[in-house]
Amino acid sequence: MTFKTRLLLFAASGALAMPAWADEGSKEAETDAEAEAVEATEAQKPAAEIFSTGMAKGRDRLDSATSTSSLKGDDIQRFGPRPLGDVLRTMAGLRVATGIGEGNNNYTVRGLPLAAGGSKYMQFQEDGLPVLEFGDLFNVATDVYLRNDFTVNAIETIRGGSASTFASNSPGGIVNIISRTGEQEGGRVQVTAGLDFDEKRIDFDYGAKLGENTRMYVGGFYRQGEGPRDIGFTGWRGGQIKANITRTFEGGYVRAYFKLLDDRSPTFAPYAVNITGTNDNPIIRSFPGFDLRRDSTLSGFLGPVITLDRNNQPVALPIATGQSAKSKSVGFEAQFDLGGWTITEKMRYAVNGGDFSRMFPNRQNTVTAFANAIGGPGSSAAYASGPLAGQPIADGALINGNGLLSLYFVSFVRAKSLDNFTNDLRASKVWEVGGGKLTTTGGLYLATQELDTTWLHTAMIVDANGGGETAQVDIFNAAGDPQTLNGYFAFGRESSLFRRIFDVDYRVLAPYGSVNFHIGKLAVGASLRYDSGRVRGQLFGADLGGGRVGLTSFDFNQDGVIVPAEARTAFLPLDRPAPVNYDYGYLNYSMGVNYRVAEPFSIFARYSRGGRAAADKVLFTPTVDPLTGNVPSGDQQDTVIQYEGGFKLRRGGITVNGTVFKVEAEDQNVLNGAANATNRTYEAEGVELEGNIVRGPFSLMLAATYTQAKITEDRLNAALTGNEPRHQPDWVFVAVPQVDLGKFAAGANIVTITSSYAQDSNNLRMPGFTTVGAFAEFQPAENLQLTVSAQNLFNTLGIFEVNQGSVPANGIGFARAANGRTVQASLRLAF
Repeated sequence: MTFKTRLLLFAASGALAMPAWADEGSKEAETDAEAEAVEATEAQKPAAEIFSTGMAKGRDRLDSATSTSSLKGDDIQRFGPRPLGDVLRTMAGLRVATGIGEGNNNYTVRGLPLAAGGSKYMQFQEDGLPVLEFGDLFNVATDVYLRNDFTVNAIETIRGGSASTFASNSPGGIVNIISRTGEQEGGRVQVTAGLDFDEKRIDFDYGAKLGENTRMYVGGFYRQGEGPRDIGFTGWRGGQIKANITRTFEGGYVRAYFKLLDDRSPTFAPYAVNITGTNDNPIIRSFPGFDLRRDSTLSGFLGPVITLDRNNQPVALPIATGQSAKSKSVGFEAQFDLGGWTITEKMRYAVNGGDFSRMFPNRQNTVTAFANAIGGPGSSAAYASGPLAGQPIADGALINGNGLLSLYFVSFVRAKSLDNFTNDLRASKVWEVGGGKLTTTGGLYLATQELDTTWLHTAMIVDANGGGETAQVDIFNAAGDPQTLNGYFAFGRESSLFRRIFDVDYRVLAPYGSVNFHIGKLAVGASLRYDSGRVRGQLFGADLGGGRVGLTSFDFNQDGVIVPAEARTAFLPLDRPAPVNYDYGYLNYSMGVNYRVAEPFSIFARYSRGGRAAADKVLFTPTVDPLTGNVPSGDQQDTVIQYEGGFKLRRGGITVNGTVFKVEAEDQNVLNGAANATNRTYEAEGVELEGNIVRGPFSLMLAATYTQAKITEDRLNAALTGNEPRHQPDWVFVAVPQVDLGKFAAGANIVTITSSYAQDSNNLRMPGFTTVGAFAEFQPAENLQLTVSAQNLFNTLGIFEVNQGSVPANGIGFARAANGRTVQASLRLAF
């Protein structure tokens, strides 16, 4: 309470204590003083920030024992059209490794491991329901079906807390993309063009009233272009459209919505990089002729992807496929009061599919050394595609300025069905109990998730040529006999691994409930959820074990001669399926306490235990019984335990939130066979800090996350016990300064990550780096806006991933980096 408020209240009290015979003027002064006192007291109260994701009911963040963050859609759009992963990198507490493309990026929180990509421990939602039930399905992680455009009204994230009890498979937290619903009437059209890269894009949205209590909204985008890297073809093409209609009534609303997504974008991989120096202080540089920030192995001179299809018939698939995501969804949402209870119903059915291709490296060397490794001493190489097709490559030739050849595997995943249905029904009621308010909530969650995908592969030998001009290369032994076929090293992998069909259905049923008692400054709450699942299906695969064989020979060019490449053809043993047949169940619970010390300040503490059910990462492993399809109870889910406590302050344009945490987690994440299995426990401790300052036209958002993580037990490789997990920096810093002068606005987003280990062996340490995004916005007229925005403004070489565990003796490695600088201009018309 300020001195002015105390003074006013004192004056009011004095006036009330005056004798009854006070004159009429004194009474007027008394009334004025009371009014001023009320106004001053109200001014002291911070404006409520209602947050609803991962909670029973929306409530002010100062009254909630959770760690949460939010970002408004208008603030997101100021920095220009960009992938969702780049947006989430600027949110407090999240660890995001981008550079892969529009989707399939890596997300985690609080030191939880990034063992196999995607988002294993955090659930991605759209309007409160999961996009996919499991966030780390191989090659089709959740974010391939999400896009950042005008339709995004806000992004809310909850880390730990009650996330594990108000959503399934989300023990680490929830990211919720909240759509606009037409509250603001009018529309916008925006055209965007890349200034130093090839992309053209149009965004639009429109909201309107259809009656006194009915409104509608529609929005979306379309784009095409080569994209932020030189790939030699149109890699980005497509878009999405979302629409909804809402009818409000006293005490509630009903809403119907739909979404159509059909969008293609390339997938980027680790590429050739020069690594020298020491493990503690490596020097990582691009090779001549191949800029790790701008170039890609993708090229119009490659492909097609020749292999055997799902029915073991030859097929040629386009190399340009990339992430070709397709999704059609319809949903229904309602909220109404019934007998003092607030009933909320959310339902969505989504038809998800598409083709997903990517290239990933196996090995690399100089021309002579590489050729000899394939064909033996005295082997030679010649171009198999591109403008130099048929021309031999001289021994020791420094082609493209780097003299390198590489073996890349091309993964082509055909998602026949990732369809899902989700329904979340809950009821809440507030009771007056003992001078306080008791909020009770009960709910039932039902979901189905199909997984019908086919994994196809081929293998190519390519050079390291930038500018979208990578070409395939043939290898000949000393006798001149071809070891490859038109640049194809194999029509599969070197072994029969990864020729697979997944045909599995998941059903999830989860009753849940919570209680929260709020009296005075104190709020105490607890929640629980029981996740039960039914998993049924079958697998077909060349690497199922048990005597199954998946290698054969196939005469692809039909010349009657089988060359070594054709002898390395993978096929599917369709007559030998393996069953998947098991049920699971586990309890999640969370309890917390929040104390509102003063109007603008609160403290909280929470304990949570949640699980993540096993999905495709345990399939095709010894974990699944090959005869019965059963999975032992101890391998059916991974458990995450979190302890957290913190404070929240919001006063006078300043917001500061701080949380200390400790996490204990399990991870069984088998992917590449027994040699690369993961069966571990982890522990992490750290601090999350987030603040926002607003002073007139200036604002500044700051965030810092400190994490210390370790592998507490590795059950398959004891030598790794006690090591630090790979890709886990000690610090992540975010700063977003902005100035808004009305007709002109400008800002930046600055993200810094410190160094981290490339692999769990803890030898090679990847250097930390800082990327800067920026925008400048000008309004020449009331409804017209011009924006110039940039990502990675200073063209930083930021390394997210290095394949090698130590500095290679020959200095040749593979690394995945952030995209280089991209600058774009947008012109927006509002109406």
